[in-house]
Amino acid sequence: MRKPRDFDSELKALTDKAKLLKERKVHQLGELVIATGADALSVEQLAGLLLAGVSNKDPAAKESWSKRGAVFFQRATTNVGDDRGNQGGTAASDSGTTPARTQASTN
Repeated sequence: MRKPRDFDSELKALTDKAKLLKERKVHQLGELVIATGADALSVEQLAGLLLAGVSNKDPAAKESWSKRGAVFFQRATTNVGDDRGNQGGTAASDSGTTPARTQASTN
């Protein structure tokens, strides 16, 4: 005879896993904001920039942002062996955050 499933414990395990994944996502988003130098913006500016990006329907702009993001992450990957403290500041200034703000404000 089969052992009955404990749905309560399975549900709790899934809930715990979902909570952990959400916490990890929030943490990674915070790290991304810092790594790109966007933490220098006010909360209102950052929110406005993100809202402009989400509401932008121009596929060419989104493709351009994707390419810039890929380059940013490739740089971050190639600099893993280096002193990350120095690279964080360099990556933020090299990532072109100013053109991104300009680009978002023109759309």
